[in-house]
Amino acid sequence: MENEVERESGSMIFSDEELIEVSGLKKGRDFIEVTCGCTSHRYGDAVGKLRVFSNGDLEITCECTPGCNEDKLTPAAFEKHSGRETARKWKNNVWVIVNGEKVSLSKTALLKYYNQASKNANGTNRSHNGRVCHRDEFVCCSRCNKERRFRLRTKEECRIHHDALADVNWKCSDLPYD
Repeated sequence: MENEVERESGSMIFSDEELIEVSGLKKGRDFIEVTCGCTSHRYGDAVGKLRVFSNGDLEITCECTPGCNEDKLTPAAFEKHSGRETARKWKNNVWVIVNGEKVSLSKTALLKYYNQASKNANGTNRSHNGRVCHRDEFVCCSRCNKERRFRLRTKEECRIHHDALADVNWKCSDLPYD
């Protein structure tokens, strides 16, 4: 129980060894904050504050210029905001300063609790190109016990799948023929 309370406080999310010599370290109740940045070949370094929360969320407040009001950015959005030409590799492009040197997030312990799978499971079904996509689903036949595939590309196909899922006595013969 005590370890769980310590983990909820920002001081015990990471061990002292994992955070040794990390620049700009601040510990909050349920997060830690470190100085981070992203380098653009065209615009130079954009600096910010990375917050790592105990639930694995990452949030960056941009401090690239005194008038910049960008806060609560995801690392990918911060990478894009900084003008990085080859965006989409934020784990390698966003860095923190350790022992006076820039070290990419992928080489630190700061991503220990980060889990992208749980971030995508929040109800969005968007692929990398931003389009909505569906995964195929399966329903087991009550007679032959075979699993039948349901394509979920249109609303009609989704409706057919949900009706089959709700029917306890669904059988293969109920599946409409294409």
